[in-house]
Amino acid sequence: MDKIYLDHAATTPVKPEVLEAMMPYFTQNFGNPSSVYQIAQINKKALDDARETVAKHLGAHPNEIFFTAGGSEADNWAIKGIAEANKAKGNHIITSKIEHHAVLHTCEYLEKQGYEVTYLNVNENGQIDLEELKAAIKDTTILITIMYANNEVGSIMPVKEIGQIAKEHGVAFHTDAVQAVGQVRIDVKDQNIDALSMSGHKIYGPKGVGVLYIRRGLKVTNLIHGGAQERGRRAGTENVPGIVGLAKAIELAYTDFDNKIARIQGLRDRLINGILTSIPYSKLNGDPVKRLANNANIGFEFVEGESLLLLLDMNGVAASSGSACTSGSLDPSHVLLALGLPHEKAHGSLRMTLGEKTTEAEIDFVLEKLPAIVGRMRDMSPLYEDFLKENKQD
Repeated sequence: MDKIYLDHAATTPVKPEVLEAMMPYFTQNFGNPSSVYQIAQINKKALDDARETVAKHLGAHPNEIFFTAGGSEADNWAIKGIAEANKAKGNHIITSKIEHHAVLHTCEYLEKQGYEVTYLNVNENGQIDLEELKAAIKDTTILITIMYANNEVGSIMPVKEIGQIAKEHGVAFHTDAVQAVGQVRIDVKDQNIDALSMSGHKIYGPKGVGVLYIRRGLKVTNLIHGGAQERGRRAGTENVPGIVGLAKAIELAYTDFDNKIARIQGLRDRLINGILTSIPYSKLNGDPVKRLANNANIGFEFVEGESLLLLLDMNGVAASSGSACTSGSLDPSHVLLALGLPHEKAHGSLRMTLGEKTTEAEIDFVLEKLPAIVGRMRDMSPLYEDFLKENKQD
């Protein structure tokens, strides 16, 4: 069997239709959209069309869509931009302890600039308490930034309810929807979202391109100063091929959407149930119901996550760990710790995220190989040996 890719939350392959849509804008239609001659105006129209496509699938107006270099830039722009534009009103920001580092590190930066940040707890399923959110709001609160769905455990937040609370208190609401776009239906107006970040490469589009939705009337300062691109809000010559690709990707993501999600969710449930029934001392991390259709995050006791990844890779399976091994850190995932897992259990988690081309045969292959891999690792674990002795098991 070819390499099995189960890390679609990290990135996705560019779909052939997306690449095909992009290709003319690398060579034939190369004009700068800011120029006035015909070959440039072709690209200007491509940008306008892409903006309309993205807006349609987010429930927004085209003039509320701003193209960025990715999700991290969109998060930075939204949080810094709202904070700076509203500092005369207050300096208090509310977020959660399980946000992506693009949000957490931006909030930490703003704390050094004199802003106050409240980091909400989450329960064992990765959900915030709406009453705790209400209690955290002050007269000086200017922004609530809570992710739509968590990138590690897949838990989906009560976005509409969060947005309603923010609206009732006159506070701006931003959501990092990088993992959610293409996985759930989004309507920024219905869900009371004032600002939303997304990224192209999570939805089978190109890397290096993203979107920030900014509700009309929301005060946000500019992140990049220079030319008049993006209606004077975000300077820099537009990445036309990338933007065209992102628009094509989001269009494809919501084509036959319900059937695709139902199929992926069925495979995910097959994977989760198969692991939990065949491997003792394993546990699903995240919300068992309110979770992304493609996310399976499993914790294994007496197992070390990085070694598990390497053994899976040797068996042809690409996945990711709950711990921050790729960053060179020995610290376990801040998300899993926030869910209440002790360090040793947080280190033994495995995230598998399925894609549109994931097959039943691939899931069965993982279910065949994983028990033996976990068993092999536990056989080498003195902690597991001690555990068996204490519990008088063979």
